[in-house]
Amino acid sequence: MLNSGGKSLALAARVYEPKSGRIMEVLTTEPGVQLYTANGLDGSITGAGGVKYPRHGGFCLETQHFPDSITKPNFPSVVLRPGERFKSTTLYRFLAR
Repeated sequence: MLNSGGKSLALAARVYEPKSGRIMEVLTTEPGVQLYTANGLDGSITGAGGVKYPRHGGFCLETQHFPDSITKPNFPSVVLRPGERFKSTTLYRFLAR
């Protein structure tokens, strides 16, 4: 849940990898961000170039409304009525330290 409440582009997450110095920042107009990890992977899936996907081999930061918004009247609405427009911006910024 972000302090901006989805009303403006705001920093949702910053990831830093100290060995390489790589930084990834996620900015969004969405009110929240969901973190998915590779906890369910076990090396049995093979990707491009024959690379196996191990447990904790990656993660995903997905900007979104809250999963339970539809049942919580005090949460930002996820209902889109006919004729209404939905607009959202998510920016992934990559830096190095």
